[in-house]
Amino acid sequence: MLRLRFCPDTSAADWLVSSATPFPQLVTFGPPGFAAFARLRFIPDPTGPGQQETDAEVPDGHPSDTEQTRRALRLLAPFTSTPEECYFCLWEGYSDAPLPQPGPLVELPHRRYALLRGGLDDIDAWESDLGGGQSIAPPAFVWPADHRWCLAADVDPHWAGIGAERAAVDALLADPRLDVVPARPEDSQPWYR
Repeated sequence: MLRLRFCPDTSAADWLVSSATPFPQLVTFGPPGFAAFARLRFIPDPTGPGQQETDAEVPDGHPSDTEQTRRALRLLAPFTSTPEECYFCLWEGYSDAPLPQPGPLVELPHRRYALLRGGLDDIDAWESDLGGGQSIAPPAFVWPADHRWCLAADVDPHWAGIGAERAAVDALLADPRLDVVPARPEDSQPWYR
């Protein structure tokens, strides 16, 4: 039985759809209005111009993007009053994770997503529910129903953006098992070629 449930009603994502935030900022950091922002770096930032992701030095046993996302979400759990009601977006373009069923999608410029609902702990079922038990890309967006924070992991960058209250971002920054740095969504961010 699937823990994450497909939402045929996409209205829970209206705060994303109706946001006037420019597309690149929206899909990498989520909507505006949070007190603090950070980047969860799945791999280190590029060290020089024109560097490709395949040139990044990543140690053996480095956790997957989804494992790192899961850790970050566990740290964000105390900063919501609705951990049992959270939303997860699955980008329709992931070849390793087919959409759970046909139906309405959350539509942003240049991106469409299936909307799933579950408790925050249901991130533990992400691969089993959607990837057949295989490692797959993390959710494109995760947020609790009370909108206290938002994690955005677009397909293009090597990091996920997180908006939240200052204490939540501080908790992420303090965790030695994650590579998190403060960020300002309006600034230019590091990118691999």
